[in-house]
Amino acid sequence: MLAVVGVVLGGCATDLSGLSGGALYDAACAHCHGGDLGGGIGPSLGPGSGAVALTDGQLDSVIRIGPGAMPGYGDRLTTAQIESLVSYLRERQSP
Repeated sequence: MLAVVGVVLGGCATDLSGLSGGALYDAACAHCHGGDLGGGIGPSLGPGSGAVALTDGQLDSVIRIGPGAMPGYGDRLTTAQIESLVSYLRERQSP
C-alpha cells in the first residue's frame, strides 16, 4: 500500500506546466497507466480498454477529478492541457 501511495504522490510532484499531449501523458500518467497505455497500477487506457467507451467529456472529468486512488489534476492542468491529453488518448486508442 505504501508503494502505491509513493508512486501516486511521486507523480504529483512533477512540474507539468508547458507540457501537452504525449509529453504530458509521459510525465503525469505513464507511471500508473503504462507508457503503452497497457495499465499497471492504474487500468489500461489503450485499445480494447474500458476507457475507449468513455466519452471525451467523461475522460475530461476523470482527469480533473481523479476517481479512487487516482489524483485529480483539475488544479494542476489547464483546460487546454486536459483537452490535449484526451486527444492523445484518442489517437493512441485508434487501431
